Amino acid sequence: VPRIIAFLFKVVWQTLTLFWAILVKRKSDIVLVQNPPAIPTLAVCWFYCLLVNAKFIIDWHNYAYSILALTLGSNAPLVKLSLLYEHFFGRLADSNLCVTKAMKEDLHEKWNIEATTLYDRPGPQFKTITLAEKHYLLEKMNIKDFTELSESGEVRLKSDRPSLLVSSTSWTPDEDFSILLKALQKYDESDDIYPKLICVITGRGPLKCHYQHMISKLKWNKVSIITPWLENNDYPLLLACADLGVCLHASSSGLDLPMKVIDMYGVGLPVCAYDFKCLNELVRHNENGLVFSNENQLAMHIMTWFKNFPLQICEKQTRFRKEIDNFRAVDWHTNWMNNAYPIFSNNNE
Repeated sequence: VPRIIAFLFKVVWQTLTLFWAILVKRKSDIVLVQNPPAIPTLAVCWFYCLLVNAKFIIDWHNYAYSILALTLGSNAPLVKLSLLYEHFFGRLADSNLCVTKAMKEDLHEKWNIEATTLYDRPGPQFKTITLAEKHYLLEKMNIKDFTELSESGEVRLKSDRPSLLVSSTSWTPDEDFSILLKALQKYDESDDIYPKLICVITGRGPLKCHYQHMISKLKWNKVSIITPWLENNDYPLLLACADLGVCLHASSSGLDLPMKVIDMYGVGLPVCAYDFKCLNELVRHNENGLVFSNENQLAMHIMTWFKNFPLQICEKQTRFRKEIDNFRAVDWHTNWMNNAYPIFSNNNE
């Protein structure tokens, strides 16, 4: 009961503050709402649009009820209420955007909602960087195994450098971090043809302390894990320094795509991504990345990628990076103008 009361109080408070915030702003002709969060955002923004005769557009990134179901279970009353709420207000929108073709089809089949697919793109801060910029960041992080200064003062890669693996996680139940730990355990037990590996894991979340405690007990010879605190500007730079990225995101609905992969592609970084329903709209196995479903597959991908590294580079790298460059060729602004702008121009007439 106390949890229900707290939830109701939170909803009432957010409803009042959100409605006041948009009411005191200048009148809008169009209101674009990202979903989730759904409660109370969809209801408040729809009511505001009704009052001022504005167009109501929803940008579907996932289903809020599916995220609630991760912690409460799919049969929980609050989850069922959230589903009905999302369905009701979703159908009241004047237009809809969504992040995948799979979600577009699901919205149509399940709720008879027509949406336009607008794939996410990396922001301008996610880009390739120079070797000197890599050296500066790694020195700042006190990681000195990868680069060095020559006698002439030029930055160069060390010939005996380890491999650098990076993963960003929200440390939540929808990302099974144990898969990565088990895969790294297998890597640590592998032959000498595989180099030492430094795995940098970024992000904050409720399970971080739990896994940090697990990591502190590991006695590995070949693998080191660090979980640094990063300034916002340093995160894109770290991705650009890495040799391979790992994404553990498992969509609660199976219909959204991991933004962290998009960020990795933005800096030209190949990715191993956990496989789910519509991932192939972003990561195509053995074309522009690698997918896995368990720790054995992930361990195999990492070992194949870093076999005889850095003397030999995995033959897949050239092909992957070419495909990733094709992805990077369409920037955020171009993508928006081609796919989203027509919706806003039509609704503004």
